[in-house]
Amino acid sequence: MSMARINHLLMLLAAVLLMSCYNHRQRTPDAWDLTKQQIDSISFSTTHHYSQNYNFVVTTGSLPLSDALPDMVFDTIYVTRGERVVVAEIATVPADSVDSIWVKVARDQITQGWIRESELLKGVSPDDPISEFIDVFSDNHLLIFLALCAVVGGAYAMRRLLRRNAYIVHFNDIDSFYPTLLCLLVASSATLYASIQMFGPESWRHYYFHPSLNPFGLPLHLGLFVASVWAIIIVGVATLDDVRRRLAGSDAMLYLAGLSAVCAVDYVVFSLFTLYYIGYVLLAAYVGYALWRYYRVAHYRYACGHCGTPMRRKGRCPRCGSVNV
Repeated sequence: MSMARINHLLMLLAAVLLMSCYNHRQRTPDAWDLTKQQIDSISFSTTHHYSQNYNFVVTTGSLPLSDALPDMVFDTIYVTRGERVVVAEIATVPADSVDSIWVKVARDQITQGWIRESELLKGVSPDDPISEFIDVFSDNHLLIFLALCAVVGGAYAMRRLLRRNAYIVHFNDIDSFYPTLLCLLVASSATLYASIQMFGPESWRHYYFHPSLNPFGLPLHLGLFVASVWAIIIVGVATLDDVRRRLAGSDAMLYLAGLSAVCAVDYVVFSLFTLYYIGYVLLAAYVGYALWRYYRVAHYRYACGHCGTPMRRKGRCPRCGSVNV
């Protein structure tokens, strides 16, 4: 191949490369070239955590809706408990001294109207099972826990009178670490929950309106809380299975009832005392106490060499009478 042909090929290759460097990209609209209404909607969603087309379910007896804003003549219509409504429009009424934010919600094409945001949020819950569970649990947990503690306390008093040897976590526990671990998880989760309420209330409010069970798709503190809830469920199932294998029917039921009562007390105590910063000290003390009680009292370090019965210390077997040294 002659030198002239080589030069021509090099020039052609350089021309192709130079032409390919130019990018004839399409002109696309700026992603932030938004209308004022769109910007206001984004701003409202950031601060109020919901926006147009958001779905609610009515949780109060009835919710009154006005067919017009306050500065117009209007009639009142009602939506009732269990009905689902969608946010159709949001308006600001500066002249309203009670609440300047008014929300138009619609049950269907015919039943729709306006209501103050403060009144709306008191009577609805996000149309999501997780949000509804948070509502129910937040409203009724103290009464449920107190009632459970009273029932279980009475059952234990009766049991003590009849037998005086009932099993209960932390005191006369079985040789299983799962019940102790479950109590520690509940106490830690309650402390973390109260900490989020104190130091990150807006993040919890956003989670309430947009809940998720995936701990990896949430901010770190919320992800840790959701992961702790999953851990409670998993350890709870393991506890139920282990107790069922180690105790007979009535003893197992009574032990599980007592374990539920202890977990309930843990949740109430740590969620309340953490709000006053005492919960952190109590949690450290409780973890130390629970581990000490398990390894010192509940954990059976020996087994009878004759029948295999678990034993806390060497000596005479309580089952077959053999002496273990």
